[in-house]
Amino acid sequence: MFRYYKMANKMTALSTRVLLLATTLFAVAMPLHAQATFHVGAARRDITPTEALPMWGYGDRHDALSQGTLDPLYAAAMVIKAGENKLAIVGLDLGRSPNEKSLQRIRQRIKAEAGIEFSFIAGSHTHHGPVLELSDEDGKGKGRFDAAIQYYKQLEDGIIAAIVEANSKLAPAKLASGIFKIDGYNRNRHTKIEPKPVDRDLGLLRFDDATGKPIAVIVNYTAHPTSIPAATLKYSADFVGAMKAAIEKETGAQAIFMQGASGDQSTDRKDKDYQAYGQALAQEALKFLATMKAKDVASPSLQVREDRFTFSSRTDFANPMVKQLFAKAFFPELIPNFIDEYANGIRPRLTVALLNNEIAFVGASGEFFANHAIRLKERVRGPQVFFFGYANGYHQYFPTIEAVSEGGYGADNAVSPVEVGAGEKLMNTALVWIYQMLGKIKTGN
Repeated sequence: MFRYYKMANKMTALSTRVLLLATTLFAVAMPLHAQATFHVGAARRDITPTEALPMWGYGDRHDALSQGTLDPLYAAAMVIKAGENKLAIVGLDLGRSPNEKSLQRIRQRIKAEAGIEFSFIAGSHTHHGPVLELSDEDGKGKGRFDAAIQYYKQLEDGIIAAIVEANSKLAPAKLASGIFKIDGYNRNRHTKIEPKPVDRDLGLLRFDDATGKPIAVIVNYTAHPTSIPAATLKYSADFVGAMKAAIEKETGAQAIFMQGASGDQSTDRKDKDYQAYGQALAQEALKFLATMKAKDVASPSLQVREDRFTFSSRTDFANPMVKQLFAKAFFPELIPNFIDEYANGIRPRLTVALLNNEIAFVGASGEFFANHAIRLKERVRGPQVFFFGYANGYHQYFPTIEAVSEGGYGADNAVSPVEVGAGEKLMNTALVWIYQMLGKIKTGN
């Protein structure tokens, strides 16, 4: 009996050692399943047109062609991998994001080539980039503006190359984020009613590698890049280019600018030089970046939701007199493309991402008035909110209801065809989505 008991003990000990060895081997073989990871990569491409194209942003230029370049236009991209999900964030030195067909081609390719399903692709809103609304059809650009249409392929390839390279550079990363108040850099250009809404937030995110070296910096600020006269027919990133260059020189990181809700927000500096303004804004950002400590992300996660919405139009594009007025205000080939875009109503896109349950990105495809973003940030309790305007499409101005009641540029239907209250509905939707992602509102409630 004693010998049997001793043998049984030996067998039990052996079984325990085998089990422990198997468990250890399983843990070594499957570390990615046991713990989510946080990775980041960044890259950029020059997307400056090589030919003379009609320029975007000022109607009184009509179809005048560009006459050279003041400074290059870039697509600055980063890819975030949180757990198993990836998100591309791309800041473009353009007036808007690519048109719908281009956007879909870009998204299809980055999904196929890099496994990236979700993206914010946004314009800085410089008024010294090329027109992006023409199409390869008679009366819509074909023949007269073939170079502009061919540029779209160059643009798509540049954006895709930047994203794919950023994805290839994915590496373990740390994160620092903050939203800071700065005065004297922007103003409300629309309302005459006091107090005038002004978004003073300078949003910053810095992504460092494991050694503490910065990989990428996102700057989220709200001001129209219209510092250069309309009569200057040369490509320029406006103040955004100078700002990014100063940050990149100081930090060594890829700087990405994401415009805010700047529909009614202009720059506000005594020094009107766009480079001086950009460098001054960069110094504000660098001052705060120096105080931010990047930390390991303990529980990486990424949730993304996106949808397109349909609103009625305040502008009757089917009316021949309306067509004629718009053709005169801009140029004839643009107008049929607007009519095609709005044939089934105004269809803006809303994209919301929640990163690590701590940071919310809200992207909308138009020029939203500042109070939309200000009020959304006030209503989100917990996560920091970064509002990205001109993202994933472009559907002109989205004024607040009270701005429409006051009237004026940006609020009337000449440049804001969307129905009154559309911006408020989209911001309410974004708020609900964020709380659903946080688990504070059950889906379906």
